[in-house]
Amino acid sequence: MSQSHESISNPSVTTHDADDDTRNRDIKIYINGEIVARDDAKVSVYDSGFMLGDGMWEGMRLYNGVWAFFNEHMDRLFDSCKAVSLDIGMTRSEVAEALAQTAEANGMTTDVHCRLMITRGVKVKPFQHPSLSRSGPTVVIIMEHSKAVDRISDAGSAASGIKLAAVPQVRGLPHSQDAKFNSHSKLNCVIACLQAEAAGADEALMLDPHGFVNTTNACNFFIVKHNEVWTSSGDYCMNGVTRQKVIDICRDNGIPVFEKNYSLYEAYSADEAFLTGTFGAQTPVYSIDNKLIGSGSAGPVTQKIRSLYGQLIDNHVKRESAR
Repeated sequence: MSQSHESISNPSVTTHDADDDTRNRDIKIYINGEIVARDDAKVSVYDSGFMLGDGMWEGMRLYNGVWAFFNEHMDRLFDSCKAVSLDIGMTRSEVAEALAQTAEANGMTTDVHCRLMITRGVKVKPFQHPSLSRSGPTVVIIMEHSKAVDRISDAGSAASGIKLAAVPQVRGLPHSQDAKFNSHSKLNCVIACLQAEAAGADEALMLDPHGFVNTTNACNFFIVKHNEVWTSSGDYCMNGVTRQKVIDICRDNGIPVFEKNYSLYEAYSADEAFLTGTFGAQTPVYSIDNKLIGSGSAGPVTQKIRSLYGQLIDNHVKRESAR
């Protein structure tokens, strides 16, 4: 198949595509210990998260009453907040209870995506210094009925993958803003996404400060070459929970996997490529810079990893449910 610009077309898609669910119009949202209707869910314009992007968040999925890999998500959240001296004001068990209350208020048990957000709280003046946030943190939990579009089950269609474009915006050095923070400050990723959109792609493929392939604006990135799975060194990317699960799956099932530096040269010639994230699990890549990757849909290694990941989720849910 020709890989010319004219030969590759694909409807605009994202890694967070989901069918519209009308139930989400009337969801209830947790704000600082209260559960309120969606239209009544508000925070102050003086909130440090709104004013400065000063906060951390986690995205989690609910499977049959179990928050997948809750401990790993809490490790990242609490470690990140500690690193920026943000006191959550809640224990892990209290966070779990707040999640349970919100799910119960919405009648949610499965196919649910949650965004748990913690900010430094309301400021007494509209300025930057963190000491001006004196009322304690703002804690918000948004849960939506959300089932990701399964692009792997539609692997026979070339349109099932995501179009990526390598963009000028890079993931920064740890001493500028460490990419391991899942912070509210996402402007660099937003800029990357805008650059990808201008290039006619769905999402951005971001490089690290040395020019090596790193991650997308929203997800971690993997390629498959000669039945080996490659991902970035991890030095400049979000330490994704799903990313680590995929690495573990490969190691546990005899699939060669490498965390390493590699360039766009290797990415363009990959046999397969896919993204990982809590929402979409594994999402196949159709093209990079308008160069078709493999067949443009999920290849055999991607499909195998997706199947193993599904088994991992099932076993995790059964184990946690039995406790």
